[in-house]
This record gives sequence, C-alpha cells and structure tokens, in this order.
Amino acid sequence: MTATNETDERVRLDKWLWAARFYKTRNLAKSAIEGGKVHYNDQRCKPGKLTEVGARLKFRQGWQERTVIVDALSDRRRGAPEARQLYHETEDSVRQREEMAWQRKTMQAAQLPPARRPSKKDRRNIQRFKDQNGL
Repeated sequence: MTATNETDERVRLDKWLWAARFYKTRNLAKSAIEGGKVHYNDQRCKPGKLTEVGARLKFRQGWQERTVIVDALSDRRRGAPEARQLYHETEDSVRQREEMAWQRKTMQAAQLPPARRPSKKDRRNIQRFKDQNGL
C-alpha cells in the first residue's frame, strides 16, 4: 500500500476521497466537495485542499452521513481492505448511521400496500369515514 507519513507527501482531498473508496470517480468526489457535502475539520473546503493525517472529514453519501478521521494518505486507489486502513469512522457516526438505517426500514414497513384491494363494504366504510371527518 502506498500510505505515507504526513511529512512525505500531501494529497488533494478529492483524490484522497477517491482513493479511500468513498466515491467511484474523482469527478464525483470533486462535485460533492463543491456542492458543500464534504466538510474538512468542520469547514467547507475546495477539492484542492491538501489532506493531512488526523483531519476530521464529515460528508454525506446518499442517505448516510459519515464522520471519519484520516489515518494515512494515499493517492492510489487500492482494494477495499487496504482503503479501510486510510481512515477510521467515529463511534458516533457508526451509531447514527445504524439508527437512521433502522428508521428507514421501519418507515418502509409502515408504507407497505394493503394485502388485498378493498371490498365494496370496505369502500363504503372508507367513504363514510371521510364524510364524517370532512376529508
């Protein structure tokens, strides 16, 4: 792996996010940074920001919001096991992601369609309920 010390080499933020496998392409990483979805040490930044070991990155990927600490620098994209050695995710971030995933699953279960179509009697009851409640 081409992980280096902080004194040897510095890597652009968009390149590090790509090498750590958070984004599929550097262009996607760059777009996320420019769109304000990535915060470097709790501040918005530019794609050319030089990443340092120990920096705190907070970014959003779809439904997930992650907070990671940079452990090593690399400008090369390697396999996932090697990429995981470049960072570690904070405990609060992991707990929050799991909680959000659980909420999404329960919301989807609550929005399941009915098992069957309403019968004529069911439709009359629904209409009666709407009329009584002014809906």
